[in-house]
Amino acid sequence: MPSAMLLRRAKLAAQAPAAPAPSPPQGDALEIRDLRAWPLREPVSGRRYTVIKLETRAGLSGWGEAAEASPRELAEARQAILGLPATAHEVARRRVIAPGLNAAVNMAMLDIAGRHAKAPIYQVLGGPTRHKVRALAPLAGDTDEALAASMKQAQQAGFRAFLVPMPRGQWRNQGQSFVQRVRRRMDSLRAAAGDGMDFVLDGGGALTPGDAASLAAALEPSHLLWFDEPCAVSNHGAIRKLAAENVTPIGFGRDVHRAGDFQDLLREESLDILRPSLGSTSLLSIRKLAALAETYYTAVAPYHDGGPIATAAALHLAASLPNFFIQQIPLAVGEDRRMRDEIAGGPAERVRDGFAELLAGPGLGITVNEKALEKYLERAA
Repeated sequence: MPSAMLLRRAKLAAQAPAAPAPSPPQGDALEIRDLRAWPLREPVSGRRYTVIKLETRAGLSGWGEAAEASPRELAEARQAILGLPATAHEVARRRVIAPGLNAAVNMAMLDIAGRHAKAPIYQVLGGPTRHKVRALAPLAGDTDEALAASMKQAQQAGFRAFLVPMPRGQWRNQGQSFVQRVRRRMDSLRAAAGDGMDFVLDGGGALTPGDAASLAAALEPSHLLWFDEPCAVSNHGAIRKLAAENVTPIGFGRDVHRAGDFQDLLREESLDILRPSLGSTSLLSIRKLAALAETYYTAVAPYHDGGPIATAAALHLAASLPNFFIQQIPLAVGEDRRMRDEIAGGPAERVRDGFAELLAGPGLGITVNEKALEKYLERAA
């Protein structure tokens, strides 16, 4: 190497600030010593999810949430993470096999890290990129009238964007009569909603690519935020053709679990909105997917149909993602609403003028009520 280059490097090294002294070792203070779980079921919607609690030797605890988890999966997850430091995210990811519990464990570990650092999770993740989070409410009902009533409840709860389920089809290839039914549903909801409201159509992966293309074209005048899961993610060529030939944006991801499958969808320009599920994909994995999606100018809108602990985690994640778009938050009313507020130790899912506020406390920013978990525990029959 030329001597001039060596001299330049020596000067730069001399001018560089001294590296900070390493932090003293924490010993086993953050070592995970227990995992507890509560399977829950909401009384009105029947929505099921499992809440987990990780405890460390120092007395810190962290909360996470998964979709339904079997006793065998819980036992395997407990065995896999006991003795790990609560900061060993990658090791835990490789050890916990069940996708839902993998996501829940990562959520709880980040909660512990935030509480230990006395900072909200969005700070641990490098945020915030925003101070409020746009919210999307999924509507419930089998008829147009029931959906209109659900939308009114969502509007009263502060939502300004709605996820609308398609009418149930009678056969696989629906044809134009089905397309007209969907158009009438969307037109009636938009008329009832008033100005300033946005809609997403939820296909649930039920259509053929041909029917999905016909419906996407017919709904172009409706200016949907996007068409969600119009068909199954099985034939990437058909999905690419669907996305390329229609103006209506397309969203996929709730049933996709492998990073390589997400990468294929992005590389082939088969989607406009990335929809990884919070119930089966960890927060750190979604961050990686979002970084990948950002290189393709693709927005991220995580799918969420779980409980209030996952909602809290979703808000922190949203705050840390530059290409975040909107967060789906379950619409809970009556007994479900009371249950969720009791579990979270207060109103952690409040929406105002279409946006949810960030939770500023350490970790997840909520104080989970263990008595409420015991109260709503789904007992084995």
